[in-house]
Amino acid sequence: MGRLDNKVAIITGAAAGQGEVEAFLFAKEGAKVVITDIQYENVQAVADYINEHFPESAIAFKHDVSSEEDWIEVLEKSIENYGKVDILVNNAGIAATKSYQDTSIDYWHMALDINAWSQFVGIKTVVPYMKKNGGGSIVNIGSLASKLHSAGGFNAYTASKGAIQSLTRSAAVEFAPDQIRINLIQPGPIQTNIVTRSLSKEQIDERAQEVPIRRLGQSQEVANLALFLASDDASYITGADHIIDGGLSVK
Repeated sequence: MGRLDNKVAIITGAAAGQGEVEAFLFAKEGAKVVITDIQYENVQAVADYINEHFPESAIAFKHDVSSEEDWIEVLEKSIENYGKVDILVNNAGIAATKSYQDTSIDYWHMALDINAWSQFVGIKTVVPYMKKNGGGSIVNIGSLASKLHSAGGFNAYTASKGAIQSLTRSAAVEFAPDQIRINLIQPGPIQTNIVTRSLSKEQIDERAQEVPIRRLGQSQEVANLALFLASDDASYITGADHIIDGGLSVK
């Protein structure tokens, strides 16, 4: 028996990194996974890989998470294929890294639309269907950057992640009577493909020394937490802020 048997999950930003690992783990635990990303060829490859291991467990769609029309289409296709949606993991996001002086209004809106509005509209779209099912679980992926000081260049990024934190709390209270749980994961430094491509081994080692546990986190560790929150094991947890950072925030 898997922890997500007979569940249907939508996971955004699943073409690589944390979303990819979450999708594979959820399928391993018995879920049907609807995985989406703006990079369609990559997310389809992830679906193909999942189906090699767990036949007929995954379907992939191209998805601009900042588009309400795309959200409606993804949800309709999910219902068409699997009949329901039990879980949503709002994983998609971008790293907006311009300084104050270089941040235009258009750049600001792009960061907020992709990182924060996308999660708002994702919740707005799936909640009516979860209500019909008698409940569900939504896991928002934020960032420790909403709590800790970040170096210059992360202004729009930190604002968008802070918005996710507030959104999670308000939505959790509003939809708790409908048995829809909404929780937040705030990862600290995680060794994703983006990190390994953009930083040298020496830079990664230096960053790891800033963390009390003396290493960066792994996508699998974030996925394990997402699995717990999505599952019925977390049936009395909602509106909670789960930090996964190797102790960095309490240093």
